[in-house]
Amino acid sequence: MWLLIQDQILKMKWLNVLVERLLRLLGVNPATRIGGSIQFFIYDVFKITILLCVLIFLISLIQSFFPPERSRKILGNFHGLFANIIGALLGTVTPFCSCSSIPIFIGFTNAGLSLGVTFSFLISSPMVDLGSLVLLMSIFGLKIAVVYVVLGLVIAVVGGTIIEKMHMEDQIEDFIRNANSTVNIDTPDLTFKERLTYAKDQVVFTFKKVFPYILIGVAIGAFIHNWIPEAWVESILGRNNPFGVVLATIVGVPMYADIFGTIPIVEALLSKGALLGSILSFMMAVTTLSLPSLIMLKKAIKIKLFSLFIFICVVGIIVVGYLFNIFQNILI
Repeated sequence: MWLLIQDQILKMKWLNVLVERLLRLLGVNPATRIGGSIQFFIYDVFKITILLCVLIFLISLIQSFFPPERSRKILGNFHGLFANIIGALLGTVTPFCSCSSIPIFIGFTNAGLSLGVTFSFLISSPMVDLGSLVLLMSIFGLKIAVVYVVLGLVIAVVGGTIIEKMHMEDQIEDFIRNANSTVNIDTPDLTFKERLTYAKDQVVFTFKKVFPYILIGVAIGAFIHNWIPEAWVESILGRNNPFGVVLATIVGVPMYADIFGTIPIVEALLSKGALLGSILSFMMAVTTLSLPSLIMLKKAIKIKLFSLFIFICVVGIIVVGYLFNIFQNILI
């Protein structure tokens, strides 16, 4: 039953078969490079779009119970390591990309929450949201997806704890520290119909924002899958390059995309012989440390804290990548 769910619902193998049959009816041979690229592009665009809309709707429905004001109230009731854990867990039900997380992070900081909690939230929000769990299950299976999310949460909690212990409150920009923090944390209860409307609006808004990156990501994935020789990928991200994880992380940092745009690239690289940890490090770096989000974050914090945040994320991502590479044979 689980294999049926994974293959036909998450991976949508039925859709791939349908696309292949339609292409053959149109006189396109999927066995050729061009035909294979077309099949990969159509199949992945439709698969990721369907998953995108379903996931955003369901997660937005959950989000309607945890708006920023209510999240601030919840986080304000906890302290110490447990507060960082709650902050990281709350990050899993918030927006899909790092740029969307920055304004919420600033709001939490403005409301007087500890730096450890806010940074645990900031790290986990784009890295290990519920969407990443389902999407990774559709590519790699349940075991890898769960381990990825758990390790991502560990990075978030450890990173937040380190920042908390270093007492870097003076590294928050003055305009945020001096802002009025008397925030109304009471939120009106929504009816179920209003929550459904909110979830639907979030689907439309996010789809418009994300879909161009899906097209770009799938196009890159189709090119890698059908045109890049396996030997090239293996030499850069395979077992013969012990620095593949580091390289993948460095390449991923300046890029801007979310998990929906990176999944087809990761899928294609894996099929070409790239190691699991290397491509997951690439995905983590892209979703967590995108250049636009770093520019936004730099406006809110000073250089010392900014550099520490990047260092913690990069080191954590590299460690996770090497762990996945070491235990790849067990996980796959």
